[in-house]
Order: sequence, then C-alpha cells, then structure tokens
Amino acid sequence: MTNMQSIIEQLQYWLLKVPEAFHVMTETEMTQRPAPNKWSKKEFLGHLCDSALVNLERFVKIQYETSPYVVTTYDQVQWVELQGYQKIPIDDILL
Repeated sequence: MTNMQSIIEQLQYWLLKVPEAFHVMTETEMTQRPAPNKWSKKEFLGHLCDSALVNLERFVKIQYETSPYVVTTYDQVQWVELQGYQKIPIDDILL
C-alpha cells in the first residue's frame, strides 16, 4: 500500500469515527471545558472546521501567488466565539 493510500484510508476512518464518537457523548461531555480558557470538545471540533477552511484557501493561493508566499493569520479564539460552537447542535458542526 502506498503512503498516499494509507493517508486516504486514515482520513476515511476518521470521517466516520468522529461523528460516531460525538453522537454517543452527552451534551455536557461535549460542552464541558477542561479548564478556564480551554475549548470544549465541540469548540475544538469547530476550530478544526475553521482551520480546514483557512488552510484550503492557503493551499489554493500558494499555487498562484508570487513567492515568497505570506501566510495570513486569523484569530482562532475569536472565530470559535463568533461561530458559537458551544451553543449550536453538534450536527450543525459535523455537517
């Protein structure tokens, strides 16, 4: 098996397992923060979604922008707060 095939299979595995894991958790388990100023599981999952969108844009731009490519940053904490991941239904994050 090629390395790329292995990566594809791992991604497929997690695309199935993450929703399964969240669907067996209680709302409290999903929204409980492990410490002050730390994200809950729902917020962390939402952050991963935000990060995927930001990185997709970066991957596209790096193909056509002049060198050196400058990575644009974003306020991850503010994005999580603005999206309100803590309060929205888990299916809205997973879909």
